[in-house]
Amino acid sequence: MTPGELKRLCLSLPGAREEFPFGEANSVFKVAGKMFALSPLESKPLRVSLKCDPDLAVQLRRDHPEITAGYHLNKRHWNTVVLDGGVPEDLVREMVEDSYDLVVSGLPRREQEKLQWVALSQEKTPRGSGKPAR
Repeated sequence: MTPGELKRLCLSLPGAREEFPFGEANSVFKVAGKMFALSPLESKPLRVSLKCDPDLAVQLRRDHPEITAGYHLNKRHWNTVVLDGGVPEDLVREMVEDSYDLVVSGLPRREQEKLQWVALSQEKTPRGSGKPAR
């Protein structure tokens, strides 16, 4: 996944915005003012931090050496993913959507309705988890 593809994916989600509260080098993708992805888009290798269900976060870290506890974030709820080709792109897309869904699911119902939100991952099951994504 390229930096442009990651940025387009994040911004394709309803209500998503890119902001730079940590300086121009760090793209922060938010919905309703809440962060769901953080990436220094010019980093080599490219990496992104994403919110994740704590149990699934541990499993993903165990299954993929490119996925580690969130760098400078709550390590229970955030993963950092190195996008060097080691993690399949479809799994990265699911992780971005899951992160977005976790943030939106915590918003007031009124905000969810404004976004016309239906959980993107509602029907999907992350690889190997055996349970629906959150």
